[in-house]
Amino acid sequence: MAAVLLEVTDLVKRYGSTLALDGVSLQISEGELFGLLGPNGAGKTTLLSIISCLLEPTAGSVRLLGRPLTRADREMRRSIGIVPQELALYGELSARENLLFFGGLYGLDGPELNRRVEEVLLAVGLEDRGRQRAGTFSGGMKRRLNLGAALVHRPRLLLLDEPTTGVDPQSRNHIFDEIRRVHQQGVTIIYTSHYMEEVQALCPRIGIIDHGKIIACDTLENLLRQLAGLIRFRVHNMTPQLRDRAGKLPDTHLSERDGYFVLRCKDAKSVLLQFLALLNDLQVDLVSLETEEPNLERVFLHLTGRALRD
Repeated sequence: MAAVLLEVTDLVKRYGSTLALDGVSLQISEGELFGLLGPNGAGKTTLLSIISCLLEPTAGSVRLLGRPLTRADREMRRSIGIVPQELALYGELSARENLLFFGGLYGLDGPELNRRVEEVLLAVGLEDRGRQRAGTFSGGMKRRLNLGAALVHRPRLLLLDEPTTGVDPQSRNHIFDEIRRVHQQGVTIIYTSHYMEEVQALCPRIGIIDHGKIIACDTLENLLRQLAGLIRFRVHNMTPQLRDRAGKLPDTHLSERDGYFVLRCKDAKSVLLQFLALLNDLQVDLVSLETEEPNLERVFLHLTGRALRD
């Protein structure tokens, strides 16, 4: 079992009368790719800002590698890379100069820094744009350079706050490829996004935060198990025999809604095969059929009662 890299305990953050974080506790294992979801204003960015030492908590603690994480501990802060929601680049500097600057802030210099800058430019697909001013880049290219700036010093913990906002598909693929590559190298990643499908595709374990509280934290598989799969269908003739036998399929509940029959089941794929065999056996003609597997968006709506961007 992997060691705990990051431990957040009873974290509270107040802005006057506003409670942004309300007793948040999390453990992130070394080498984990952890997804963090929440509606706007739920506390995601506040949590990441405290972990990255940009904000002081009102109460609670954050430990990295077993040590308290504070602004004064420069050595520990060098272990963290952050891609903020807003671009953090100097538009008048070239891509290479931006990376040289941020690498220097983290203590790199000389041949090591130059070598690392070239590696990062190649990794984010900007090796042929190194001398071009960042201010002339497209939105997607800026996002890729923003990621590179967070990686140039080889952090152990990478915080990604909406890293693909407004990017083109090519840049999104570059960013995904680089995230997977650094994760395979052992970097621990916390990933937040408004794009639910990104988190579902990338993150084996996910936390959901709402109103400053962690309301769910589990593996993707276990979160999806909270909801049933659905099979909606219409037939030419719903015979009593079909109704009876369909309702007796394993772990299945049959109901009728808005002119459709709905089979709610734990394993939609398995039940669908049995249901189609049943129709064939009873020689009942199907008019329409659609299936809906549990996904992260449905789980999120189930737990929070609102869409991610609310």
